Amino acid sequence: MRIFVARLAGTPVFDPAGDQIGRARDVVVAMRPNDAPRVHGLVVEVQPRRRVFLPITRVRSIEADAVIFTGTINLRRFEKHSTESLAIGELLDLSVDLAGEKVTVLDLAMEQSRTGEWLITKVAVLRGAAGRGLRRRRGETLVVGWSDVTGFGVAQADQGAAGLLAAFEETRPADLANALRHLPDKRRAEIASALEDERLADVLEELPERDQIGILSRLDAERAADVLAAMDPDDAADLLQDLPAAEAEALLARMEPREAAPVRRLLTYAENTAGGMMTSTPIVLPPHATIAEALAELRRQDITPAVAAQVYVARPPSETPTGKFLGVAHFQRLLREPPSSLVGGAIDSSIDPIRPHLSLPGVTSYLATYNLVAAPVVDELGRLVGAVTVDDVLDHLLPPDWRERDEREPNGDGLPGTTGGPAREVGGGG
Repeated sequence: MRIFVARLAGTPVFDPAGDQIGRARDVVVAMRPNDAPRVHGLVVEVQPRRRVFLPITRVRSIEADAVIFTGTINLRRFEKHSTESLAIGELLDLSVDLAGEKVTVLDLAMEQSRTGEWLITKVAVLRGAAGRGLRRRRGETLVVGWSDVTGFGVAQADQGAAGLLAAFEETRPADLANALRHLPDKRRAEIASALEDERLADVLEELPERDQIGILSRLDAERAADVLAAMDPDDAADLLQDLPAAEAEALLARMEPREAAPVRRLLTYAENTAGGMMTSTPIVLPPHATIAEALAELRRQDITPAVAAQVYVARPPSETPTGKFLGVAHFQRLLREPPSSLVGGAIDSSIDPIRPHLSLPGVTSYLATYNLVAAPVVDELGRLVGAVTVDDVLDHLLPPDWRERDEREPNGDGLPGTTGGPAREVGGGG
């Protein structure tokens, strides 16, 4: 059976009892001078976003929608040995030689030999030019034997990223962000360069602060400003707060004034206050808008579930800071009203807004007291200036390094079919 490794990215991994314990993220291979690479195992991501190693010898079956293993899986954080490579993260997009011609690696295929070993036996390559984006590749696709190509061990100045991004095209930004964290700086920069501004903005929002700054610093100033403009204003403001003041101001100056204005407003508030946490782009509608119009806004794909929990009703203008704030209309209430009814008639008058300078404990207590996932933030003039959502609060309640907690040792709670165990050994099947 031949399995192309890029198609394994994101595949659910199940233990012998049929319980899903995580998702496959990469394939660990050992490069050999004169023979096809040996597959050591899979990198599996288990909650909370910890990457662990699953030896290929324990994999019982690999299907299009499931990897099933037997025995146990070590919960210690995966660490790649110096003799190993990540098939998806490091080998895709390499430029290699095929009969004297430069081709680009699109995928690798692994097969089980007669002795039971899993080996990389085939290489899918692109002959001809390849664009930086996912849909701009042109040329002829070939599947050739591993021995037909050379150049995998040669360091390359610009590897490209189309193949890797294709493997992660359907994944959430948080999953791609976690993949980036485990790649070398050079590879990370290549992927960031290939991503479209909106996708890169989504990924940056899911990275720890130092990784955000590291990626942003490798972009030219114009591109960095464009990516900041594509981020949610509150996330852009959080990132700019971690930069030197002069650098942050230079980036703001390169942004369009209309896009920079909400970010500048957010920067005036202390970080652990309602104003410092809020998004300045909630769904705002005038009272004469219909229920049908409100539901259409809530159905937008770019709206997160927390933001889509309610609409905020205010006098024009509808961009923050708005005209006089009138109240909120909850999603459930909107579903119960006739589509032709007006949003102004569905306002929940029992919910009072909070002020921008309310502290983090105060915001947390407010949301918990009223069982809300979002709260309107109104200034002293009665204008809606933003909304604090529960995910904003969680970001500030969790430890600063919560996105990196997979690097800590297992806490002993375990998962079905798992074990803390000693560090893994390499040899044979892994």
